[in-house]
Amino acid sequence: MLEHFFQCPYCWETISMLLDSSVSQTYVEDCEVCCNPIQVRVQFEDGELSSFEAIDIEQ
Repeated sequence: MLEHFFQCPYCWETISMLLDSSVSQTYVEDCEVCCNPIQVRVQFEDGELSSFEAIDIEQ
């Protein structure tokens, strides 16, 4: 597991997320500060984080 810090696209607070380095994935997770849904896209190559994107979900 890898801890990754990023800014929420809604409230701009820095939050952390534990990422499983064995799989690349896209999923939705709520911000732990403002509770808005964030679409997270994570890609790993050879166990290293190669891409991370956290975007707001237009509602």
